[in-house]
Amino acid sequence: MKKLFLIAIAAAGMMTAQAQQALEATNFGSNWSIGVDGGATTPMANGHAFFGDMRGVFGAHIQKQISPAFALGVEGVAMVNTTGAKTAIDQSYVGAYGAVNLFNLFGGYKCDGRLFDMELVGGAGWGHDYVAGHGDHNYFATKAGVNFNFNVNKHLTVSLKPYFAWDMSDAKAKQSSASYNKEYCSFNILAGVTYHFGQGFRCADVRNLAEIDALNAQINKLRGDLDACVAANAAAEAQNAALAAELAACQNRKPQVIKEVNNNLQSVRYIFYKVGSSVITADQQPNVEMVAQYLKNHKNSKVVVKGYASPDGNLEFNKKLAAARAESVKNSLVKKYGISADRITAEGEGIGHMFSENDWNRVSICTLED
Repeated sequence: MKKLFLIAIAAAGMMTAQAQQALEATNFGSNWSIGVDGGATTPMANGHAFFGDMRGVFGAHIQKQISPAFALGVEGVAMVNTTGAKTAIDQSYVGAYGAVNLFNLFGGYKCDGRLFDMELVGGAGWGHDYVAGHGDHNYFATKAGVNFNFNVNKHLTVSLKPYFAWDMSDAKAKQSSASYNKEYCSFNILAGVTYHFGQGFRCADVRNLAEIDALNAQINKLRGDLDACVAANAAAEAQNAALAAELAACQNRKPQVIKEVNNNLQSVRYIFYKVGSSVITADQQPNVEMVAQYLKNHKNSKVVVKGYASPDGNLEFNKKLAAARAESVKNSLVKKYGISADRITAEGEGIGHMFSENDWNRVSICTLED
């Protein structure tokens, strides 16, 4: 079971080395840290008291963060002598380890960092016992544990590190078959202080290709709209220049009298219109009917209908509107009252200036001729 745990640690490290796609690439010299550790160790073998046989341990470690979720490091620890060993240190361990940050692995890397995170740690290395009166004992050792990390700031971390360590040799003799045996296991708990060099991992902007394509399409559309606006502006400027030339020509033209109108109550009738319209409204229909009745009563008479528009708006439109107003009277006389079309002359005269009231110039003037 413990072998599977160590294998899982190594596999998770390999899987997470390329998992952080939202981070900028870092070089070998970045994301290093160094720290010191201190705490206690106690043997798990039968016949030993958990707290009674506990003794001090201290050490140091150097670590390289491969990715936000996986790190490799080397460490060394020494156990304080409380027995009859020949030195002040009766046991030491030097080894390598891998650490998987569970928070970064499953929760993703946070660019502004976390106050607390947790790591699974597994390692292996060389163990050495300083034996009084006998030859020193060297052995292959493994470890597995958990680091509880409190990140004071971006550069400083304080950790609590409980872990188990195993002497993998049989009966503390020369290394032979490896086994996880409680008799050759110790429980260790250390507190560590770690300093991180540099700025750590830097978040990079993750660009969505579909979003970029959509933005490019929008940019191209805006460019097309801009080209259309430039063309429309050029056309408007050309039309403005033409209107300015026409205005100048009108200003330089001598006044002309279109036709004198004998404005007496017997021979002239007026049909007024709404703005922009050539439709004869109901209130103006009696004036048309008066013209029609006169033509019916006087078989040799004719009528001349002149259509006018007020100066408001586009000149070309007003010319067409004036002609349409004259035609509206003619069509009404022919279709509604049965007046012969050859007795009616309908002409559009463009802009009218007969009346000082601008609205009155939206008119058709019907002049009866005998």
